[in-house]
Amino acid sequence: MDLNSVRTVVPAAAAGRWQPGDAWLAGGTYLFSEPHRHLRRLRDLTGEDWPPVTDTPRGLDIAATCTIAELARSTTVRPTALRELVRRCCEAFLASFKIWNTATVGGNLCTALPAGPMISLGAALDGTCLLLTAEGGRRELAVADFVTGEGTTALVPGEFLRSMTLPAASLRSPTALRRGSLFVGGRSAALLVGRTDPDGSFVLTVTASTVRPVQLRFDALPTAGTLRQAVTDGIPAERYVDDVHGLPRWRRHLTLLFAEQIRAELVGRSPR
Repeated sequence: MDLNSVRTVVPAAAAGRWQPGDAWLAGGTYLFSEPHRHLRRLRDLTGEDWPPVTDTPRGLDIAATCTIAELARSTTVRPTALRELVRRCCEAFLASFKIWNTATVGGNLCTALPAGPMISLGAALDGTCLLLTAEGGRRELAVADFVTGEGTTALVPGEFLRSMTLPAASLRSPTALRRGSLFVGGRSAALLVGRTDPDGSFVLTVTASTVRPVQLRFDALPTAGTLRQAVTDGIPAERYVDDVHGLPRWRRHLTLLFAEQIRAELVGRSPR
């Protein structure tokens, strides 16, 4: 879609101070998908030439401009179990190759749709977002806290997402994923990831069925009854998404079903 209210597209590094009507441009698959009549100028991040995926002492650093295709085929993503989780999250887009080669990890996070699978990936592994401003401001925020609601984030005017870091401590933890939708090729109605850590603790991350990520933490793998009660108590009815892709009651049913399937799969699996 043409954004005919936009008057200028400038490289991000040369854009200067943030102005009303500015927006950051990376992949643009959401930006150009519908009217944004308040926009006047796009600050183009695509020329920043950030490496898509970098292995660092802290963990795996994924640039905001990394496309879904680049992440899915990256040989930097290790070990095999992590690569499988990344692949399944990328495939949760259920998008054409055109979208895979244009949509970015950062765009998926910043759009903050409940079904955003990069949100699921980052939150499930306790990822952190690096937020910058053109004036040199810098802060870090957990992915689970970055998304504040359906379509809303913790970004303030002038900030942009530079990267998402998946911490080294989580990269070798066994994980299990479950995803459901109304029909084959449909948007995720529930996407849950469970993780067991070296200290024996268990983390369940609920996305897609809820308006923002929900994490439930246990000192050890819980019993089926304990987990069901924790999900019931930890996710109030108003936090379930209500839209054409699934009613709240059904999403809650999927969440409880998938939570137990994940728990059962992870029994006996320990981090390497």
